[in-house]
Amino acid sequence: MLNFYPGPSKLYPDVRNYLVDAYDEGILSTPHRGEQFVQLSRAVVGSIKRRLNIPQDYYIFFTSSATECWEVLIQSLTKHKSYHIYNGSFGEKWCQYAQKLRPKSEGFQFDLNSPMPVSELEISKDTELICFTHNETSNGTQVSPACILNLHNRFRDTLIAVDATSSMAGLNLKMIKADIWFSSVQKNFGLPAGLAVMACSPRAIFRAKQIGEKNHYNSLVSMYEKMLNYQTTHTPNVINIYLLKRVLEDRPFIKTIDLELTARAQSLYNFFGQFTDFKLLVENEEVRSKTVLALQASEKLVDDIKKRALHHNIRLGNGYGPWARNTFRIANFPAITDEEYEELKRFFLHYYA
Repeated sequence: MLNFYPGPSKLYPDVRNYLVDAYDEGILSTPHRGEQFVQLSRAVVGSIKRRLNIPQDYYIFFTSSATECWEVLIQSLTKHKSYHIYNGSFGEKWCQYAQKLRPKSEGFQFDLNSPMPVSELEISKDTELICFTHNETSNGTQVSPACILNLHNRFRDTLIAVDATSSMAGLNLKMIKADIWFSSVQKNFGLPAGLAVMACSPRAIFRAKQIGEKNHYNSLVSMYEKMLNYQTTHTPNVINIYLLKRVLEDRPFIKTIDLELTARAQSLYNFFGQFTDFKLLVENEEVRSKTVLALQASEKLVDDIKKRALHHNIRLGNGYGPWARNTFRIANFPAITDEEYEELKRFFLHYYA
């Protein structure tokens, strides 16, 4: 089965061998307070920073999912409200969840084909956390480095948190321009679901200590205190942390992966742009995602394409949110090979050219 679903997506093939190694090394039953886990945790934190180009003074944490990160950040870094900038379903869901915990939280929605309008944002002084999704998986859009820089420069005194679920480990992110970055591992990391990585700046940790919220098992201050000794507040997903270590050690550095994905994304956009029965959902090239392509057609044709692809052992992504029925999505993740994309192209040329 060729898997182009934008998460959970294709695993690196070597994961199979890593799992056997984990069993043989006793990782599957190692105590999470023991020395073997501490050494594993220390090693993977170092690899994450080196391989993904994360500032050395940022702190690394493990959670179960990006969704859990939403909760951790709202609980631990806000007393009153956060401000959410979004153009799709996942950014909007983060905003809605924040409003359940902090009812005064605000949201700003911008157009699918427009860059993030940083100059138009009216964010009040009492906003404690600015949140946005770097790569909106639901519609195949992406926030440019220039927009992130503008946001950073305009609101220097406010913490900025970025959901980078469809871009971390695929794109070379300038993490110094925001305080918190997080991602689950079932996309660009090429790993099974059930683990997320969160990177926090010293400023974010200082703010968490100021607030001092410790009412939850996953309060950020508690997580920070445990990770000083490379431990977690809970029994973590040890096997996935081990797999993360192995995958990062065997992959190229993020700058190389970014160049490869960027070139392949351009090739895919050029290819799919030539069809007449369906079109690219995002018309503005400047805001198109490099890791998730969204294609739009009639509901009937979308259904036909997905079913026919599945018959040929090709799994395409469903549409999501407002675009659930009239779009399908294609992942451009590092674990998927160029030859698999060539086979995907042959399928579309054979049936839909």
